[in-house]
Formats: sequence, C-alpha cells, structure tokens
Amino acid sequence: MTDLEQRRLAWRCRRGLLELDIILQRFATNHLATITTEELVAFNTLLDYPDNTFLDIVMTQKVMTQQTNNPDLPAPAMQSLLAKLNAEY
Repeated sequence: MTDLEQRRLAWRCRRGLLELDIILQRFATNHLATITTEELVAFNTLLDYPDNTFLDIVMTQKVMTQQTNNPDLPAPAMQSLLAKLNAEY
C-alpha cells in the first residue's frame, strides 16, 4: 500500500463517534501499514457501515451477517482484522 493510499484510508477512519475514532486511529497507527490485501478488503467493507453498527461489530456485540453472505469477503481475513481492531479497544 502506498503512502497516499494509507493517508486516504486513515482519513476514512475519521468518524462521528469519539469511541470509534479512538479505536480506528490506534488501529491506523499500529496496523494499517501491515494489513494484508484481504484484510484491506474487509476493512473497506467495515468502513461502509454506519458508525453505531461499526462500533458494535468492533466491540463484538454484533455478529456480521453480511460476512457469511459475501463471497468476496474472506472470513479468516475479517476475523483477523476484527481481532486487531478489538485489541485497540
């Protein structure tokens, strides 16, 4: 991932909820440069969710139903990504 792509993705991590902002900024600092392509696809999918839903997913309060229905979203990559996000919580 190029520096420009990292900065654009970091910009997308800015959200309306302070709690989510904190988690995502920590994630961007600690993991963004090293995530795999599959994790990047999963992360972009998560960034499309509304803030409250995204925060619930990160806090493991909700199970992602779309994940099981989307063949383009590999389950191991999503699990790995959620583990990294949860570690920042």
